[in-house]
Amino acid sequence: MSFNSFGRLLRFTSWGESHGPAIGCVIDGCPPGLELAEPWVQHFLDARRPGTSRNVSPRQEPDRVRILSGVYEGRTTGTPIAMMIDNVDARSADYADLPPRPGHADATYDAKYGLRDPRGGGRASARETAMRVAGGSVARLVIPEVEIAARVLEIGGETDQGRWDALLDEARAGQDSLGAIIECVATGVPAGWGAPIYAKLDADLAAACMGINAVKGVEIGEGFAAGRARGRESMDAKLTSGIDGGISTGQPVVLRAAFKPTSSIGIGGRHDPCVGIRGAPVVEAMIALVLADHKLLHRGQCG
Repeated sequence: MSFNSFGRLLRFTSWGESHGPAIGCVIDGCPPGLELAEPWVQHFLDARRPGTSRNVSPRQEPDRVRILSGVYEGRTTGTPIAMMIDNVDARSADYADLPPRPGHADATYDAKYGLRDPRGGGRASARETAMRVAGGSVARLVIPEVEIAARVLEIGGETDQGRWDALLDEARAGQDSLGAIIECVATGVPAGWGAPIYAKLDADLAAACMGINAVKGVEIGEGFAAGRARGRESMDAKLTSGIDGGISTGQPVVLRAAFKPTSSIGIGGRHDPCVGIRGAPVVEAMIALVLADHKLLHRGQCG
């Protein structure tokens, strides 16, 4: 069984590989009548695409999106929305003679499927996250009351932004890489979204972000600090997560995701010295998809 789809009522499915002819996605369950055009989607894709600075992968992908279905005269029709991006700058020869790479999904894909696409990591490549960003742009239309903003909080354990370029230059010079922490805040989430026990809003947010390539940890609100705090400290309103009992409280929802250092060091191919730098738009997209799904679930049960 494969799991390439995400969500309950707002269903997102992605397809394609890093070095295939194209990547794409389908969003099913989107309400009709929402204004949607390619420039709206492109705005978010441009924030994630490679080749924009020396601190990200030099792969030159314009990531020009095409909407293939589900939109008529600028509005969603309620039918599946299909989007596609052509891959135009793949260099598959870089991966022709590489053995399974430590820290990648190469060996585990072999173990599971008995074969794999070695070109750029195939399906396991972070290239796939472009379609998550495209899907997240549609999800944002479902939740216009919510504002979602993510930022890089740390690179290589350093919170001083003035030090980041020097740290990245040092890592590149030593054929090394750095991890990062992304913080995302969703404001305007009404009270009542989420469900007890098995559909907790915070559990779904954590699962969605753990599904992002290279993410190794997620904390919501005070996160692990809650395990070191006293009750009086934890009850402080400034430390709350915006979610109690798996249901939103109306306060801002705060989430942080830890991206591991890029595993592709000292080997062929083109890679990010810190993959987390391009992680903020992806985290935003996954949070948007979860919140939109939970809005529709809440409306379905409670009106």
